Amino acid sequence: MILTIDVGNTNVVLGCVEDGVVVSRSRLATNTSDLPNDYAMKMRQSFAFDSIDYHEFEGAILSSVVPQVNRAIRSAVRKLTGLECIIVGAGIKTGVNVKIDDPGTLAGDLITGTVGALSIYKPPIIIVDMGTATTIVAVDKDGAYIGGAIVPGVNLSFEALSQGTSLLPNISIEAPRKCIATNTVDSMKSGAVFGTAAMIDGMIDRMEEELGQSATIVATGGLSGGIIPYCKHEIKHEPDLLLKGLAILYQKNAKPKKQHK
Repeated sequence: MILTIDVGNTNVVLGCVEDGVVVSRSRLATNTSDLPNDYAMKMRQSFAFDSIDYHEFEGAILSSVVPQVNRAIRSAVRKLTGLECIIVGAGIKTGVNVKIDDPGTLAGDLITGTVGALSIYKPPIIIVDMGTATTIVAVDKDGAYIGGAIVPGVNLSFEALSQGTSLLPNISIEAPRKCIATNTVDSMKSGAVFGTAAMIDGMIDRMEEELGQSATIVATGGLSGGIIPYCKHEIKHEPDLLLKGLAILYQKNAKPKKQHK
């Protein structure tokens, strides 16, 4: 069983992957002030809740967009399991040709999602990952990562809107009954859900035009389940995409175990 760790700006997602299947997943809050013992305690509680024996992990791998917490989480994993985390970053074997200006700057979550998507679907693929930020990236017909776009996540955008205005409240991100809303809260919900869905549809149209053909559209990320159903494109929802990608990257980069004679 492989421990896969996806560190985002809001949450740390822990996945337990066995033979390519995600058998358990849990979320911790990403906190840059937490010490290794803090993360170790939270991880142990999460594993206990799901009846996971953390002594059975044979390997661990971490992808992170918050470098400030990497050392604490790696130390926490070491304390609990005795394992050293593989870190997704420059120099890791991915099997993906990265065709951007500086491949060394590609964030770990983007290449991890690409690896996960290519293990399930044939390219070209457009991958939408909806978290604190929304990323929309393209993989061409040859399976090469060719770039994408980053926009503020829907929660982040509407928190900023509420904080920056006097009359607009904080809202829950859920669809109202209709797009043409008749009150302030529903108007904001319309913009959050239908507006974000329309933005995603529009970006898909533009990317497919640049790709020169239709693509398989794959969505993941904690906010995708509430937005993707309102998109007009057919979109495959893969909530465990990054955990699956991390497990594949672990297998590509783990050092072979020595055989005892």
